[in-house]
Amino acid sequence: VQLQASGGGLVQPGGSLRLSCAASERTFSSNVLGWFRQALGKEREFVAAIRRGRDTTYSNSVKGRFTVSKDIAKNTMYLQMNSLKPEDTAIYYCAASVSSLITSSLSIPESYHTWGQGTLVTVSS
Repeated sequence: VQLQASGGGLVQPGGSLRLSCAASERTFSSNVLGWFRQALGKEREFVAAIRRGRDTTYSNSVKGRFTVSKDIAKNTMYLQMNSLKPEDTAIYYCAASVSSLITSSLSIPESYHTWGQGTLVTVSS
């Protein structure tokens, strides 16, 4: 498996959750690793991305609440989600791109060549 997301679950509004994305060594060395999400009936939406050099980019909807990071020793990317809101409810996917994407391309799903299966995050009381 090249990418495998995990860590989803049910959390109350205001709570926290950490998602993990385990990658093969080759996939983990991609230029960009990203997180996307898709809510029921909606299109896939960019959440965050981290470049090989650890530069990060976030969507405006999660900036200040979510943090993307990676552990090279474990070939794993993380998404720490704090102050969760009901509108954060979605299936979360991790993805990888071999290309050095310009900032405007980070949010485009077609920029990524490898996708993991999703993990469901439900924010509800």
